[in-house]
Amino acid sequence: MILCVPGPRAPLPTAPSTEAPRGMRAGTVPPTPCLQSTPPLWDPAKDLRAIASNFCYLENSGWYWGAVTAAQAHAALQEASEGAFLVRDSSHPLYMLTLSVRTARGPTSIRIQYSGAQFLLDSSSPARPSLSSFPNVPSLVQHYMGPERKAEEGKVEQEMAPSKPSQQTIQDTSVVLKLKRAVYKPQGLPSLQHLTRLVINRHSDCPDQLPLPRPLMRYIKDYPFKV
Repeated sequence: MILCVPGPRAPLPTAPSTEAPRGMRAGTVPPTPCLQSTPPLWDPAKDLRAIASNFCYLENSGWYWGAVTAAQAHAALQEASEGAFLVRDSSHPLYMLTLSVRTARGPTSIRIQYSGAQFLLDSSSPARPSLSSFPNVPSLVQHYMGPERKAEEGKVEQEMAPSKPSQQTIQDTSVVLKLKRAVYKPQGLPSLQHLTRLVINRHSDCPDQLPLPRPLMRYIKDYPFKV
């Protein structure tokens, strides 16, 4: 499976102006072009709720680096082991987020597409309809870290690949995507409470059935992921 990064796309209609949902931090709503979707899929209330929830999860993750450049992200991954990754804001005006990962060939970046309240890896290949989509980016990352990724594991192209690459170009620039270890932002290392929450999530499929105090249960449910 080849995940090809498409070239620039024609601008889509701008969504109506809607106030960001309560709880979204200042600056987390990306510029208007990033919120664009195909007209039949655009639902301001639903999409803004999905985006706000996603950024709340990312802020708690520790591996969301915000508005760093591709060069900065790749520098942070240069000495890391294969499979190390982070998520950052995309530099492309039509995308919100980008996944940067250390591959066998070195650091590379893959844009994350948003459409219809779902996130998926961006691709222009024929295999695109078969790619899994997710309600948030932590779910996407968790999927590609787990055994599920083997069914979809394929080759991805670097973020700056040509819009219509030749077969030779695809072979020269494609790399196998493997997510293994999150790289935490230096200024946002996770707390001991968050690390404990991750351990509970990793070792229990039903944490709500554990004999835990209600405040702790709410804290676990605020971030129901294993990464």
